[in-house]
Amino acid sequence: MKSSLFVLSPLALALGSVLSVPVMAQDEAAAIEEIVVTGSYAKSLERAVDIKRNNIGFSDSIVATDIADFPEQNLAEALQRMPGVTIERNKGLGSKVNVRSLPSEFTHVSINGLATASGSGGRDVEFDIFASEIIQGVTVQKSPTAADEEGGIAGSVLISTARPFDYNERQLVVSADAAYNSISEKTDPKFSFLASDTFGDWGALVSFSKASRTNRTDSNSGINFRPLSRWTEKKGSSQWQSDQTIEVLARDTGVVISDPFDTEQTNRVVFLDKVGDRAYLNDQDKWGATASLQFKPSETLSLTFDAMLGGYDNTEDEYDAAAYSASSISALEQVHSYDNTTLADYGVVVLTDVSYAATQHEFLSKENVHETDYSQYSLSLDWDVANWQITGLLGYSGAEKLSDTSNLKHVAFAPSRSRYTDTGGETIVSANPQSIDMYNSPDKYLFDSYEVNLEEIQDDKYAAQLDFARPLSLDFLPSLAKVQFGVRYTDKSKQRNRGSNTVRGPAEGDSSWRNTRTLQDSDIQLISDLVPGGRYMKQLDGSPQWSQVGNDYARDTFRYSGFNVDFADSEFYQVDEEVLSLYAMTDFLFDIGHMPVTLNAGVRYVDTSVLSFGYHQVQNSDGSTGYTPEPVSKDGGYQEVLPSANLMMELSDDLMLRAAYSETLMRPALGDIAYKRTVSVNEFKYRDGNPDLKPTYADQWEIGLEYYLENGGLLAVSYFEKTIEGVVRESLTGVVKDVTKYNANGTVDGIYDFDVYQKVNAEGAYDVSGVELIAQFPLSMLHPMLEGFGINANYTMLDNSLTGASDLSIPTPPEGLADKTWNATLYYENAAFDARLSYNYKDKYVEVIERDMYPVYRDAYGQLDLSLGYQLTDDIKVSLEGINITDEETRAYTIAPVFPSMYEFSGRRFSLGVRASF
Repeated sequence: MKSSLFVLSPLALALGSVLSVPVMAQDEAAAIEEIVVTGSYAKSLERAVDIKRNNIGFSDSIVATDIADFPEQNLAEALQRMPGVTIERNKGLGSKVNVRSLPSEFTHVSINGLATASGSGGRDVEFDIFASEIIQGVTVQKSPTAADEEGGIAGSVLISTARPFDYNERQLVVSADAAYNSISEKTDPKFSFLASDTFGDWGALVSFSKASRTNRTDSNSGINFRPLSRWTEKKGSSQWQSDQTIEVLARDTGVVISDPFDTEQTNRVVFLDKVGDRAYLNDQDKWGATASLQFKPSETLSLTFDAMLGGYDNTEDEYDAAAYSASSISALEQVHSYDNTTLADYGVVVLTDVSYAATQHEFLSKENVHETDYSQYSLSLDWDVANWQITGLLGYSGAEKLSDTSNLKHVAFAPSRSRYTDTGGETIVSANPQSIDMYNSPDKYLFDSYEVNLEEIQDDKYAAQLDFARPLSLDFLPSLAKVQFGVRYTDKSKQRNRGSNTVRGPAEGDSSWRNTRTLQDSDIQLISDLVPGGRYMKQLDGSPQWSQVGNDYARDTFRYSGFNVDFADSEFYQVDEEVLSLYAMTDFLFDIGHMPVTLNAGVRYVDTSVLSFGYHQVQNSDGSTGYTPEPVSKDGGYQEVLPSANLMMELSDDLMLRAAYSETLMRPALGDIAYKRTVSVNEFKYRDGNPDLKPTYADQWEIGLEYYLENGGLLAVSYFEKTIEGVVRESLTGVVKDVTKYNANGTVDGIYDFDVYQKVNAEGAYDVSGVELIAQFPLSMLHPMLEGFGINANYTMLDNSLTGASDLSIPTPPEGLADKTWNATLYYENAAFDARLSYNYKDKYVEVIERDMYPVYRDAYGQLDLSLGYQLTDDIKVSLEGINITDEETRAYTIAPVFPSMYEFSGRRFSLGVRASF
């Protein structure tokens, strides 16, 4: 038995905890555990299929072998191979999870039955903070029951960690590996272990994982549309900008602007606002630990204390060479080429190659330091007494996140020419004699500012739950097999503090450096020296090279003695949310003809109260100009009754019909509820929180067929529909008059009216429907010569009537929603060797609607990963893994692919590891 352990992942090692599934019998669970003990990838798939089969609703699961034995960098990437699950990537790293291609905020996440805090600004969980090695199993539940804390419009991700009585014998497993990134050319270590044992009625388990990651990303990005209203609305001393822009546009394109203040005309002529070349260096230190103390004096009583702790320190250096064509003191000089055909259906003309009068060239040295500490503690009770099954939970989940972000800016105003390329955009010298080579003119760049922002987020949640269930056998109602009811109370709080300090000189209040100190007065280095791995964009010929200030030098030089950042009252907010839930549900067992049927039906009552604190800007009461932050608070709440029903019918021994219906909700992000105001100067907008936001609701149903094959094989198809209402969108809700806006050089740009936008619940309902296909089976079913080979594949296709909020009425799906996703894994294994090749694909989706007008798409992306393992001895296994082995780039575009907005490389990643059991 011991030797077979080594085909498992470091924690899987843990031979497999029994996930909680409503209708799984004790002997079935024991059989599954024994399967995992004999351990292999194929066996772990069998176990996941057994969990799916015995769950009353639509669900899919993975266990520890599958979580950590694949190449991955965090928990998000470990989940991407599940049916209907895709991830959002940030510079090559999986960060958030999408279920059935719906936005990540539609997914509810819990660990050991407790909703998870992660320190993000919303309710979506930042999965990149979690080490996958400390996770024992994950179930994605796609059709809720009344007993669930939250259903999730997309689904619920239920994560479990290991417990000592999950195992038949003592466990002690250690693993280590080293991973190499092809761009940074750095090698990173990772280490993990698990130890578990039982002592009579008591059991104890600890696990630990620690990893470092250095990843470089090269990106031609930040390329976006800017409407010509940027200049056509200029007046007074800046009137020349409007006149020249309109004249050049008519001369070079034939497009005539009859009214410079008619945004229906000016917003449909767009140009490149910015072209940026960026090199990122991302350094991460991550650790995670679990502990479990379990008291189990009998098979009918178990009391368990679970703890999960971790830390995630992430420092990202960004070095940005950017040209802002839309400079506040610029205008069109010459239009070299334009496109009036690609977006003609929307009446949009794109100026694709333009010389500008005064581009704002910038070198930006940005340092983003994020430190996240998370913790979770829970005490759970499982007790069978007097024919009652009683379960209870007391828990706390919390995260603290401290962010120190800085931006050193040097600026040079000069004429230049910006244009689209196949991979993004470029800025070159124009015909104007005052034009400069933006990459090689350090004496032309003047110090503008060194801005430091400090943000602190505290995210806490307390929960208590008590459930009662009783199996029944009533003569007068023999089909009623079980009743269950319970109560749950949660108290969630999120608090944000933020402050900023801008340095313009060598001491507080001193601005002597501004517009006098040049870039070459600082210690500047080649970009290839600031980030490891050599030349910028070495994958492409002719990529630019430049020199700028390193972040270490910037921190030492510009944070003068006595420098500090104080939190500002106006930036504070806090939201407290209390939820009381009551539910009742029943299980019915009966036959229709010769076909057994299981029906679960129930209802949940939810009572939510919200109290939001913050500050609003109010006119100074002493008659002076300006605004002063004043504290304000508001309470609110809502009550809902949410029914659900899940049915499964055994059409034959191997064929199952499954159906489900539910009403569910996803609450708005606490950051959107909070009283706060942020400003986007370049967009002439304020954005306010909205304490009156209500949840987004969904009526959803699903029907599917599942055919269970031998040896854990599965063929499944399901069709689902969701009617979603109350979608949270940004909307214009007011105007602030006479706001003074300043240029980067300190001069007054002008006095403008700023629009006020808030998140609101959109009117009307929208439909989302989809088909999900699953094929999982050993290929030996097709021919004996294929013994050891197998396939695990799934495909999800979506159709929706949801539209994004484009002020120009450009049709667009909501942010984050992809039409097609699929995953396919081909594997082979024998007693000593295993290999897996996995491809994950996600169709294009909208990342953001730029300026609430132009949808920016993340292009379709597919990634090929590889895992090889060899059992050296009974006690030692070595593995070789590769991530993105074909070195795929990430692309984005605005509305159409001919207008690229990003071209990004994060490289390949290869790791060599060893595991041992003692």
